[in-house]
Amino acid sequence: MLQLTPQSRIFLAIQPVDFRKGIDGLGAVCRQVLGDNPLEGAIYVFRNRSNTALKLLLYDGQGYWLLMKRLSQGRFTWWPQNPGARVPLSARALIIVLWNGDPERAQMAHDWRRMA
Repeated sequence: MLQLTPQSRIFLAIQPVDFRKGIDGLGAVCRQVLGDNPLEGAIYVFRNRSNTALKLLLYDGQGYWLLMKRLSQGRFTWWPQNPGARVPLSARALIIVLWNGDPERAQMAHDWRRMA
């Protein structure tokens, strides 16, 4: 079972990828485009060109997980438009994205606050 914790390192790939790619192809995208090693335990989120599906790739120490969510109707409405190759995301923001929401408009409390 996949468990998202507040400590999870999650990265969204800005540019869409060819969804014919499997684990090896997405791992190559992590290394060549994002400049990361997919064996370090981060979760990588990819989207297809038509914004109808997402793939998540992660390595748990024993093997890879490849998860896919395809919408039965409509498209994913939110995706960052940054100039970089990837954007970090919190676990709770990822859950909002997976439910086709906009984490920027969700008005969530900050992840942390300074203690007195």
